[in-house]
Amino acid sequence: MDIVEFREYCLSLPEVEETLPFDDVTLVYKVGGRMFAMIGLDHPDHFAVKCDPDRAILLREHYAQVRAGYHLNKRHWNDIFFDGCLADEELQREIRHSYMLVVRHNVTPKALREHLLSIIASEGVVDDADVDMI
Repeated sequence: MDIVEFREYCLSLPEVEETLPFDDVTLVYKVGGRMFAMIGLDHPDHFAVKCDPDRAILLREHYAQVRAGYHLNKRHWNDIFFDGCLADEELQREIRHSYMLVVRHNVTPKALREHLLSIIASEGVVDDADVDMI
């Protein structure tokens, strides 16, 4: 996976928007107005995704390519590096995990969250069993 494939994958998820809220080089991907992933055009060797804190610790212990988010809340965000050691499926799994975490816990109001969950379920894009795996 590279920055182009990362971008295409993020945009393939239901109701995702691409924004530049911080500067003109940091692409931020949001669902329901909430961030779930970002990548710097000036640092295309890695991306950041939100992560369950317990899962984040396990991933960082298991993979050298996964580190605490540099400019983000280190408890909730991981930086994941494109170095060829992690398969595209593993990278996509972490993007989906972040996406679903944000939909389930950060999107408000509840009606919007339920609407997004119904779209996700109808499109069959995200498999909960896959999202919960490490």
